[in-house]
Amino acid sequence: MWAIEAGYGWPEDIEVIESGGRLRDADPSLVSNKAKGRGWDQLGTLGAGNDFLEVQVVDEVYQPNAAAALGISGSGQVLAFVHTGSRGLGHQTCQDHLEVMEEVAERYEIQLPDRQLACAPIRSEEGERYLCAMNVAANFAFCNRQVITHRVRDAFSRVFERPSRNLGMAVVYDGAHNTAKFEERVVDGESTTRCVHRKGATPSFGPGHPELPPKYQKLGQPVLVPEDMGRYSYICLGTARAMAGTWGSSCRGAGRVRSRHAARRMLEGVNLRTRLAELGIYVRAQHPGLLAEEASEAYKDVAIVVDVLDGANIARKVCRMRPIGVVKG
Repeated sequence: MWAIEAGYGWPEDIEVIESGGRLRDADPSLVSNKAKGRGWDQLGTLGAGNDFLEVQVVDEVYQPNAAAALGISGSGQVLAFVHTGSRGLGHQTCQDHLEVMEEVAERYEIQLPDRQLACAPIRSEEGERYLCAMNVAANFAFCNRQVITHRVRDAFSRVFERPSRNLGMAVVYDGAHNTAKFEERVVDGESTTRCVHRKGATPSFGPGHPELPPKYQKLGQPVLVPEDMGRYSYICLGTARAMAGTWGSSCRGAGRVRSRHAARRMLEGVNLRTRLAELGIYVRAQHPGLLAEEASEAYKDVAIVVDVLDGANIARKVCRMRPIGVVKG
């Protein structure tokens, strides 16, 4: 990955980044100049919406041995959790190709109930061009999070006046939640290759999967499930059951119960910064309005969602973290 080669990270970071931080068949020539222009000054930044950087404290451990293998020593340990993606570059890339696919849908006899579902056959020229551009955006996202990781380490090092390596700031895992990958799957009893598009979802590969880092081969894939700024986040592990039942996929968050507009309307006049401070959560947001959009009232209770994942054996709970500091983009 470029970011690590450029000094924004440690060589061993690459070992715990999904796909080594590089999706193949990425073709930058298929990304428009407008998309590149939107992304060029956003590397190492959080976006708006549900993007965040949190300082969290581990407050419950469900599988001590698995947690230790992930580098988590137990309750009271402090973690930094980063949730962001490809920023304006990815958004514009999607928009550019969405317009192309809208134009060709009729040619491929695809009926669109909603323009946001515009698509083309995977092996069509339009489909392959989008996949290659989408992989560029995913690779940008990996680099973006890596640069933020570097800056988080630098901040902790300056505050505590100790090298970040001495602070135990190794990466647990970096996983994507908007990719399309060709994977081997069993369909009707036969092994076949399928394009698995995870949109708002993350891989949940079970133990022994060839894409897992060597250190996690016996554990399964780390599944990071963030919360809503005022409650909990979880680290889980992928399972063999997920491979069979959900094509190796899990949710990457609790999911909304209210739109951003509805949340702002509901919480009008509520001082969320003060309310969070009373819970021991200190928050910094670029725009105060973001707090209402991302408040707990806007989301499902992630604890219930994760209990479902665990109960269905799609992803097994390892530990739970609560936020003490939140930075919103």
